[in-house]
This record gives sequence, structure tokens and C-alpha cells, in this order.
Amino acid sequence: MIPPPFEYHAPTSGGEAIKLLSSLGGEAKLLAGGHSLLPMMKLRFAQPTHLIDLNRIDSLRGIRERGGEIVIGAMTVESDIIDSALLQQKVPLLPEAARQIADPQVRNRGTIGGDIAHADPANDHPTLSLALEATFTIEGSKGRRSVKAESFFHGTYQTDLADDEILCDICIPAFAPGTGYAYEKLKRKTGDWATAAAAVVLRLKGGKVESVRIALTNVAPTALRAFAAEQALTGTSLTQAAIADAASKAMAICDPAEDLRGDREYKTAMAGQMVRRALAAAAARCR
Repeated sequence: MIPPPFEYHAPTSGGEAIKLLSSLGGEAKLLAGGHSLLPMMKLRFAQPTHLIDLNRIDSLRGIRERGGEIVIGAMTVESDIIDSALLQQKVPLLPEAARQIADPQVRNRGTIGGDIAHADPANDHPTLSLALEATFTIEGSKGRRSVKAESFFHGTYQTDLADDEILCDICIPAFAPGTGYAYEKLKRKTGDWATAAAAVVLRLKGGKVESVRIALTNVAPTALRAFAAEQALTGTSLTQAAIADAASKAMAICDPAEDLRGDREYKTAMAGQMVRRALAAAAARCR
């Protein structure tokens, strides 16, 4: 199908984009990579009368280090995340996980900010941002503010962004030496969304878990942080029994939708398996 008519805008600064959003209100949609919005427009599930293309705003791109954290512009594409030497050194989970997103054509166009702001529970970056303790920089007509990933996702396609705000940066603490990490993702075929996936960031000290973060993809209306599983592991040895208990606690918070990728029981069980695999893989990287 062909989308209904719309007005196209191509601002060259964040301020210009925000002014457009403020004046056009709910009649406008932001265009980043376009892999989610444009198909929805063709099917007429989304019918904006104005489209604001962010691709000409250079300040929303790039990867840099600032103090002890890495700052990623929201319009940075997946292929740049994969190729970033800085991320490979400081936050290697991110480029490793980005390689599992879709296919090269999508990764050359799709952006980290678009993936996050769309808030599809099947998207990977919401989960990764929870595991990485990311903070988002948001700008609107009232100025700039910071929101932690844990407070940003309200539900399926629902975020903390106001109608006149854009996501500018993703800020991630650099890994401490010896941090283990993994993103385990089950999917039916290359390029598909996850049936279930788990991200783990792990620190061991004296053979016991000093800190751990576990997040889940596509097993609830939004990405999940498995707090009970994390608490159960902290201060314990990472035995098979402890891993199984953590996986069980992660499964307990799952609330997946049934679809062609599986029913609720299967998706929940696979979430547990992904947690087991991710914990084991992360532990093997702790040094």
C-alpha cells in the first residue's frame, strides 16, 4: 500500500526539529532509520500528516568518551556501533549485540535512538540499555533532561518522551576491567526479532558475584530487568544451581504475547535458557 499524503520536513539542527514538533504537535512523526515507521505508514497503521526527518542533524551522530562514560548520538547507525573501536574497548557488549540485529542492509540505516524510542519489546536496544545502566539525554521546548533507562520505557511503543521532545544521546558507563558480558538471542532465522533474549553484565570477586545485571527481550510488553534474579545471585558463587535459580526467577516475571514465534510457555522457557547461556558466557569472560 501507499501511505496517505504528508508534509516532509528536514531540519538541520535539534532546535529546528523541536520547534517543528512543538508547532505541529501530534500530527507529526520523527523519522530516524524508518524501518518501523515507514512500513506502518504503508499499512496505514500510522498516518502522520507531517514527517520530520532527523538524518540531516549531524549533532545527533557520533560516539565519544566523556569522563568515565561513553556517549552515543541517537542517530548513530548500527554499523557504526559495530565498527567503533572505542565501544569494542569500553563497552564491548554493545557492538557484539548489534551484530545480531537484523541484517547488514538494516544495520547500515537503522539507528540506536530509533530502536530505543520506538519501544518495541522485540527491539534489542531497550534491553541492552537496561543491562548497561544507560541514561538518555532528551531535549524539548523546556530544555534538556536526563532519564535512566529503567524509567524511560512505559509499555509497548510507550516511552517517557513528550510530544515535543527528541532523544539526543545514550550515555553508558564504561566497563570496569574484568567485566563479563553476553547477549544470548534465540530467533527463527537471520534478521528476525528475538523469540527471547537475555543480556547479562557481570562482575566476580573472590569467586563470588560482586554485581550482575540481567535484562530480557520480547517476553513482556516492554524490556524487563530481572531484579529478583540479580539479587539472588549477588554475593553467591555462580554454581549451576545458582544459575538455574536465577533463570527460574527471570522466567517468573515473563509475560510474553503468543505469536508465530511461539506460545507463552515456550517463550518463557526460552527466556530461562537464554539467561542460563548469558550468565555462563559472561562468567567465562570475567578476569
